[in-house]
This record gives sequence, structure tokens and C-alpha cells, in this order.
Amino acid sequence: MRVLVQMIKIEERTDAGLYLPAGAKEAQDEAFYGKVVEVARDRPMTDDVTENVSGVPYGAFVLFRKEAGVRVPWDERLRVIDVKDILATVEEVMADEAH
Repeated sequence: MRVLVQMIKIEERTDAGLYLPAGAKEAQDEAFYGKVVEVARDRPMTDDVTENVSGVPYGAFVLFRKEAGVRVPWDERLRVIDVKDILATVEEVMADEAH
């Protein structure tokens, strides 16, 4: 089972208020944060009634391993991820709460 996740980049600052350069935080991260934007379904979406069979709620915020998934060629923010590579579902993280 797989899900489509849109990566969410949280703006990072040091405790002193200095902004980190692009990619500096990601290089140290062990996991990425994202939102599930599509899930595995029991049949093609030809009608409005299809069942989510992935086991991960549509719209859930998730943590996943940095090296997990396959990048979608036309949008670098999207990854197709095996459900087994999702570490946790989490509450939405606001940029101010991340510090």
C-alpha cells in the first residue's frame, strides 16, 4: 500500500532568531513532515464512494524517513511513500510551535 504525501517545509530559525540557509536543517533531519494528499483506494475513483484501504487517513500529517518514497517528477514536493515507511501520524505543526 502506498500514499501520496506533499512535503511541508517548516521555516527554521535558530533560538537567536537567525534564519538557517535553505537545506541546512534538512541535511540534519532524520525524518520529513508532510500531508497525505491521496491514499490507496479499493477501486478507481469513478464514483464518490470508494474506501481508503491504505490504513492512513486522507489529510493526515505524517513523519516519514528522509530516504523513503519516490519523488514525483513534475512536483518536487510530492512523494509516493509505502505505508510501512510512515513513522507516525502527528497533529499539524505550526511554524511558531516548531521552535
